[in-house]
Amino acid sequence: MIGIVAKLHIAEGKTDEFEQVGKDLMAKVKGNEPGCLTYQLYRSHSDPQTYIFMEQYANAEALKAHGETDYFREAGPKMAGCFAGKPEIERYDIVE
Repeated sequence: MIGIVAKLHIAEGKTDEFEQVGKDLMAKVKGNEPGCLTYQLYRSHSDPQTYIFMEQYANAEALKAHGETDYFREAGPKMAGCFAGKPEIERYDIVE
């Protein structure tokens, strides 16, 4: 399994817009990607402008398929318009 944590810093006044795009994307991922085991957006308690997506994929093929979906590609520019900085994306392998 593959884990992804994407840490995102959102510009002041853009959190509502970002959350709407994120919620729409989560619904589409959860409804259409059986190889995506977890896809959840979280907002930081200590910094309300900071969010993370926690993602878990069954394998590399599922992760690749996720990145190739039309809805993911459409959400990217919408989210990017809300960023206050470069996203921090970290990939993890499961420890069993």
